Amino acid sequence: MPSRSYGHAVVMLLSACTLCLAPVFAQSSNSSNGGQSSSGQQTQDVSKQPADQANQVATQQSKNFSDTGKLKIHVTPKQAYVFVDGQPMRDGSHTFRLPAGDHKIEVHNYGYAPNKQDVTITAGKTTDLNVTLQAGGDKVSGPFGDIEFKGHPRAAVMLNGDTPDYFVGHVDEFNWDWIWHQRLLVHPGTYEVNIKQKDKTIWTGQVTAKAGKRTIVYLNKNGKTKTKEWKEGLNMSPQPRFQAGVASAEVPVSPVSAQLTAQNTSLKCGDQSDLKWSSTDAVVTSISNIGNVPPQGDKTVSPTKSETYVLTAKGPGGTATQSVNVGVDVQPTASITLSQPEIHYHKIGDKVVQQDSTTLTWSSSNANSVQVTPLGKQSLTGNETITAQPKQENEGPVNDTDNYAVTATNACGGTATQTATLHVTGSIDPPPALALTSTFYPTAYPTVKHPKDGLLDSEAKVLDDLADHFKDYQQYDHKGTLLIVAHADVRGSDDSNQALSERRAELVKEYLISKGVPEDKIQVKAVGESDQLDQDKVEALQSQDSSQPQRWMDKGKNAKKATWLAYNRRADIILEPRGTESKQEYPNDVADVRLLWQQTTPPIHRVQKAEQNANAALSAKASSNANSNANPDSNHHK
Repeated sequence: MPSRSYGHAVVMLLSACTLCLAPVFAQSSNSSNGGQSSSGQQTQDVSKQPADQANQVATQQSKNFSDTGKLKIHVTPKQAYVFVDGQPMRDGSHTFRLPAGDHKIEVHNYGYAPNKQDVTITAGKTTDLNVTLQAGGDKVSGPFGDIEFKGHPRAAVMLNGDTPDYFVGHVDEFNWDWIWHQRLLVHPGTYEVNIKQKDKTIWTGQVTAKAGKRTIVYLNKNGKTKTKEWKEGLNMSPQPRFQAGVASAEVPVSPVSAQLTAQNTSLKCGDQSDLKWSSTDAVVTSISNIGNVPPQGDKTVSPTKSETYVLTAKGPGGTATQSVNVGVDVQPTASITLSQPEIHYHKIGDKVVQQDSTTLTWSSSNANSVQVTPLGKQSLTGNETITAQPKQENEGPVNDTDNYAVTATNACGGTATQTATLHVTGSIDPPPALALTSTFYPTAYPTVKHPKDGLLDSEAKVLDDLADHFKDYQQYDHKGTLLIVAHADVRGSDDSNQALSERRAELVKEYLISKGVPEDKIQVKAVGESDQLDQDKVEALQSQDSSQPQRWMDKGKNAKKATWLAYNRRADIILEPRGTESKQEYPNDVADVRLLWQQTTPPIHRVQKAEQNANAALSAKASSNANSNANPDSNHHK
């Protein structure tokens, strides 16, 4: 039969002292246990124990009371259930003895917003608490199945969870359906049922409800079930979430709903989509790959791969899911081209005379990083001018192949690579040949008395050609220098010949400088008579000479000796660092050859007459130097 005090409010107290609650719960002011309170049952047990044990219990009981206080709670509606520190205590308004300290109090009634608050209990004092719950929620439509429980009327009933938020009522609200209707109405489905009171789990298990059926669960028989026809549940009109009368109660549990949408379901890597969701009658709401979320809300996501987001809402009325697929294109694209796939390069000595270029252009999409090999990290789209630059440094043909690659990547792990090939052709040639011819001097010139004389016009012309060609040659050979090696014939002492060769080397150097050859490009070396051409060598050179000797040069018994001596009165020119030596070709066909060839020292006036052009050049050089020394700022003021 139905009890007169079914369906009381739920208060939950959360505390670290939960384990010590059971022995200190005082007799409630409105017991429904047949006049037996928990403390009354304890007193009855103590009376049966030996006296010493009874004294021990009494002492412990006295100690417990000294460390406790009372919570006097009044709840509305009167069927609401009280939870203390997470433990379901009982329904209705009551006074509870609790350990001193902080406790979590919750009051629940299905169809009402729960009340949760922290309460501090003071030892030896009573704390009053009035809780009025606010009704809420729409009516619940069928079809319904009915779940009925037998036994443990004060125990709390929770569906699909074991915390207070899953509370739907207590057993005394769902244990009768004749004259008075005490029903737990649910939609068809399988429910995880938890029956608990205080720190004890009465029964937990699955119950499958069917539309138009009543399922009876016998709690005292280990959850044994029995199913009966109940056709009323097939056609019931929408019901309020909580109804209670004098001896009746009806709790239709609303099914959980879940809705999830995505603003964009097709993304490029790095794009975003807004997820929006809503749920009803859920205790816990979560989205896969995100975690727990509020019952309603929105969130911007930027997945790095195609994702299926699943919204799961769980409550007393079951579990509802809704999924949405967000596809992600993780594959980037890349392209790379050359405006001219073949370019040319031509270098002569140190001078580049042709160096073509081409434009390397690349682009990418659906990427956040671009690497161009061998240029390194670059912008997502760009171009670079590539100039022909062969790998080789040595002389020879150029035939290089250069590969360029663009690799586009993104945060989603996608990658794309494209290549372009550049062909560089051409050649690296040696510097142009520089014509070098040795310079010859009359006997004993330049003398000590006339150190600036002895460079005849015919030999000055040779040096003129050398100066002109060497100035042009320098653009092809930046390291090129002229080494002047001056000689003397064997006549005279070693010292005099050494000094003579030094004057000859200096005279050639000064003349080349006067013709515009940089001084730092000229080196001199005087060897005196130490490096003579022997007569056999001279004869070989004479035979190879492009200009044949004058007839008079072959007459007389001393002709060969005179020619040998004439060949050794010279200054050789060596092009460094290539080591190219001047031709030792005697000027047989020049007008002043007699002065050069004769063994005796020619008079100064004849020498000076034959060197007018050379003297003019040297005089101009000397005048320029004198003016510069007299007025060091003259060039500055020009």
